[in-house]
Amino acid sequence: MSRFIATFFYIGLLRPAPGTWGSAAAIPVAYLIHATLGSVALLTATILMFFIGLWVTANVIRGSDDQDPSEIVIDEVVGQWIPLLAVSFGLSHAGVDPWVFPYPGWVTAFIAFRLFDIWKPGPVGWADRKHGAMGVMLDDVIAGLMAAVIVMAAAGLSHGVLGL
Repeated sequence: MSRFIATFFYIGLLRPAPGTWGSAAAIPVAYLIHATLGSVALLTATILMFFIGLWVTANVIRGSDDQDPSEIVIDEVVGQWIPLLAVSFGLSHAGVDPWVFPYPGWVTAFIAFRLFDIWKPGPVGWADRKHGAMGVMLDDVIAGLMAAVIVMAAAGLSHGVLGL
């Protein structure tokens, strides 16, 4: 069961680029949570999935030489949901119908998260060098937080400055 969850229903077994597949699979799940239960539920699911991710990742890597196997993508799911939270809460704050999940927001969230997750600047790289389940999860959380800043800045520019 740990491997099933850690690979996000075996999405992590897809090749090439399992992390990108995991991030892409996170988007429709986040959308369904946002649309049916709201932003607070997506935040709650993100926090819950972080702790579940720590547990299942620890189970999967226990006794293994590979402390960050590429098929573990639960960390990408959590990391991807973080910038999507900025989209979800922004839409909720604006009073937009919950079934509307406009593509500029989630596309920006996806690209920014993948960029920071692959590039691993500053604190993302620091967390990536940590051993164990916390290191596996933490670099994606930090990449997600950095991507959320980009999403919020892009929304502020688009909707505030440009008035789109």
